[in-house]
Amino acid sequence: MKNSPILIIGKNGKTGNRVNQRLQALGYVTRPVSRSTTPSFDWENSDTWESAIKGTHSAYVTYQPDLAVPSAEATIKKFVRVAAEAGLKHIVLLSGRGEEGAQRAEQALITSGISWNIVRCSWFNQNFSESFMVEGILAGELVLPASDTLEPFVDADDIADVAVATLIDPHHRNKLYELTGPRALTFTQCVEEISEALGRPVKYTGIPVDDYINTLNEQGVPEDYQWLLRELFTVVFDGRNCNVMPGIEEALGRPATDFKTYIQKTIGTGVWNAEKQKQSA
Repeated sequence: MKNSPILIIGKNGKTGNRVNQRLQALGYVTRPVSRSTTPSFDWENSDTWESAIKGTHSAYVTYQPDLAVPSAEATIKKFVRVAAEAGLKHIVLLSGRGEEGAQRAEQALITSGISWNIVRCSWFNQNFSESFMVEGILAGELVLPASDTLEPFVDADDIADVAVATLIDPHHRNKLYELTGPRALTFTQCVEEISEALGRPVKYTGIPVDDYINTLNEQGVPEDYQWLLRELFTVVFDGRNCNVMPGIEEALGRPATDFKTYIQKTIGTGVWNAEKQKQSA
């Protein structure tokens, strides 16, 4: 089956890019797609779905903006129906922990008749280095509407390793893996560990969620993204996801990557080096 393409929906995402690279390194043919590829794939335009799926046998699926949004369940239901009709045999779906909307979307896949895996994840380590939080780290102050809630942040490299395993090894079929890191940390603790490793002051400041959303609104951030961040920082980030789960060890037979290891990997990339970022700008 190595010559039958594996579809990667979300090729530019934190995990989609990693999954694609790993599969290609193992000799698998992939079809990474996004709105800018040929064929293109756009979650908001179902007319693009069939041509992207056609000829593939399995898929790694990341949904944008997030499975927590109210429209996700209906969209995933329609997608799996199109996928089945196009001949897709297996779907690995990236999902979030503690999101009721995500769980409804998961059920749409589980009951679809297609072979499936759910890769349900906590907050990514890489949000500190490959997403909206990197600017705060560079500036020396990360400001977010999160209290002292514990979160077992997970490494995107671990997620990609589990996703690849579920795509290529039939023994994993029809299983849900809940992935977390090995320690539950607060944002304050995460930033303290980053600051210590960098050898320069970086602090965490918590603010009311309404103030945070108002700032996003003033910056022209789209309303649907504002809604999602409010949902994630209030409903999802309420302590329900503080437990460390063994999904990575269950799937891979090795421990999850610790946050300190992630920090050292990231320092090596230079992404938190303010002077280096200025030079490359």
